[in-house]
Amino acid sequence: MDKNNAIKKEITMDDLAVMVQNGFLSVEKRIDGIEVDIKEVKNTTERIEAELNKKVDKFEHKDLEYRVEKLEKKFPIFAKRRIIC
Repeated sequence: MDKNNAIKKEITMDDLAVMVQNGFLSVEKRIDGIEVDIKEVKNTTERIEAELNKKVDKFEHKDLEYRVEKLEKKFPIFAKRRIIC
């Protein structure tokens, strides 16, 4: 069958409306899935950031402890004034 002899189906306005609606629903489902993925990525990123902040704070604390110990050894008079938190 060539193109000239092909049977053509007429598309009504209702058929067209259903096709458009189905297309929108498909896109909406995909967007909903993307929104869920974005929320998961955001939550994971926030957890990672919190863990990194803890590690940085711990590193800075250890670094400061080391520096204070060095100063206390060099200047023992200050070693008596240690404040415990």
